[in-house]
Amino acid sequence: MRWDAQRLDLVEPEVLPGLPTVAGLLRSLQVPEFPGLTLHEVRAKSALNKVPEDSAMPFAYTVNTFRGCSHACVYCLEGDTAVLMADGRTRRIADLRVGDQIIGTEVVGSYRRYVATDVRAHWSTRKLGYTVRLQDGTELVASGDHRFLTGRGWKHVTGTTAGRDRRPHLTTNDSMLGFGKTSETPKATDGYRRGYLTGMVRGDADLKRYATTRRNGQRGVLHRFRLALADVEALDRSQQMLAEEGIRTDRFDFSPQTEVRQAITAIRTQRRGDFERITELVAWPERLTDEWRRGFLAGVFDAEGSRSAGILRIANCDEEMLSRTEEAFSAFGFDTVREDRHRPGGLQYVRLRGGLREHMRFIHLVDPAIRRKCAVAGIAITSDADLRVASVEPTGVEMPMYDITTGTGDFIANGVVSHNCFARKTHEWLELDSGADFDQEIVVKTNIADVLRRELSRPSWKREHVALGTNTDPYQRAEGRYRLMPGVIEALARSGTPFSILTKGTLARRDLPLLAAASKDVPIGMGVSLAIWDDDLHRSLEPGVPTPRARLELVRQIVDAGLPCGVFLAPVLPGLTDQREHLEKAIAAVAAAGATGVTVVPLHLRPGAREWFTAWLSREHPRLVSRYKSLYGRGAYLPAEYRDWLSARVAPLLAAHGLDRHGGGAARGIGGLPGDETASFPFGSLPGPAVVVEPVDRPEQLSLC
Repeated sequence: MRWDAQRLDLVEPEVLPGLPTVAGLLRSLQVPEFPGLTLHEVRAKSALNKVPEDSAMPFAYTVNTFRGCSHACVYCLEGDTAVLMADGRTRRIADLRVGDQIIGTEVVGSYRRYVATDVRAHWSTRKLGYTVRLQDGTELVASGDHRFLTGRGWKHVTGTTAGRDRRPHLTTNDSMLGFGKTSETPKATDGYRRGYLTGMVRGDADLKRYATTRRNGQRGVLHRFRLALADVEALDRSQQMLAEEGIRTDRFDFSPQTEVRQAITAIRTQRRGDFERITELVAWPERLTDEWRRGFLAGVFDAEGSRSAGILRIANCDEEMLSRTEEAFSAFGFDTVREDRHRPGGLQYVRLRGGLREHMRFIHLVDPAIRRKCAVAGIAITSDADLRVASVEPTGVEMPMYDITTGTGDFIANGVVSHNCFARKTHEWLELDSGADFDQEIVVKTNIADVLRRELSRPSWKREHVALGTNTDPYQRAEGRYRLMPGVIEALARSGTPFSILTKGTLARRDLPLLAAASKDVPIGMGVSLAIWDDDLHRSLEPGVPTPRARLELVRQIVDAGLPCGVFLAPVLPGLTDQREHLEKAIAAVAAAGATGVTVVPLHLRPGAREWFTAWLSREHPRLVSRYKSLYGRGAYLPAEYRDWLSARVAPLLAAHGLDRHGGGAARGIGGLPGDETASFPFGSLPGPAVVVEPVDRPEQLSLC
């Protein structure tokens, strides 16, 4: 949860590139044990954060050793992977930046369609690479954790069919979704420039000599070049290319916008030298090169081309232009057909066959200037590209890799649908936090223990309950490096301050002896969050986070250390984890681990988390989308009818295992998430009254050594 008063009070402001303004920064570093993370070490001015007076929380203060949380998944792709941008171009994933507009997908009705989205996070790491080859020649280099969309759902690059590494993974029986292999964008060579001007000028410009008679009766010749276009992108490119050839043109308004027609802008020159130079540039070359052909196709497409309703065609009345267009298409292996509709003036069309697969190859091969003709948003993901998996092979080396978070949760990589890192928002609600503090930029309060000791020693300190882990997990990976919690625990215990810890990090096992000793001086509450019991669903929603079984083992060890431990079984997902069998297994496993109490919490969809979860649900479980729209149609919370139904289903299970006690907040068994008015906490997760937990007598586990 996020309190208004909870902020990082630091001294001596200093701006860090890539982060919001952070004061008191000591240094920023990346270390091998935390690939993909940047750690920003700061000196904090304050440690205790006051909870608002009107809050329903059963504690008065919080302490956060970090800002941000590294319980994240980091899928990865090679830096050269081409990501499809919203304008139809591609860009290397390594070169993307937050805010870039790209293409993702979403399910609309019965079809998955391409949609525009944005990049919301971008980072890099080093991982072992795997080369994925498809039958159409597409190659992708990705980490084994990365996922691609196939005709049978999302599949990891690698996995097994049995054992602890079991997960859906790519095999030669899978076929990916997308349009497949395209082409590299052409470079701005002299040949490309001349080809573009040829296609544009011959396709749409006025390049003529006119006989004139002056007032004195003398005859002369008027040289006129004029190019008028509604799309200024092509006009800008043409004017720039002419300038690079030493030709200066003037721009003017050709015709204004009307109710039925766009405004048209034009460039012109009447200088004889410029006219002759343009005539020379657009003459048919004696020897054709691929660079010229690319430019020519881009120019004639910008001048006379169209793309709508799944059809790409180029129109012209001149037979030579039509023949040259067909020859250029053919040189690159495109399949075209001539369409003669018997239009006035002999207008005919050269139509490109092959659907979106060939449209995208054409767009990337020639790079037209008019980007509205290159858009894919709204188009259904159907293609005749042969995207069957041919092979998945390890590269044998670790390499720099990159990943992004997008608004749709996916993006188009080398022409196929790729999953993005989904951690930023899913971990907000899985961490019981609706704030936006989760980040790959982790702020480390290096002096937190010293500051806390000073604040706790003040005469005004009333030794009120202090909660840790209510915003960011104090036992995330960075704690292994900085060891901040031992100092915090010691400061709280020495001052006689009761405290509680909520975590999903198994690193907490390290401090159990210290916590057990502290519990002799002050009341302590321990809580472990456990969102999902099903392994496959856990991998889908919580990759990079300790597994449910690992967290159950943490519960066992906390209880064995003589400490209470309440479990948040949260959130329960309607239609996914609310089945009786699922709940029975989860609650029985929690009881077997020795938990002192359980709070079962149904999913809340607040703004921010709602969009991300809905996107995930549409991709992974589209059959449930309509049900969730109905359940959450009135806001972030489930209707009372569902909550009552879930309470009736869960209450007997909790009672059967002696787990129906709660330590604070609302009295009902189905309470809200921390931060909600209906919050309830499992027995043992809050300090005091003292909870005596007898160590569990477990059978000795024999070693296999």
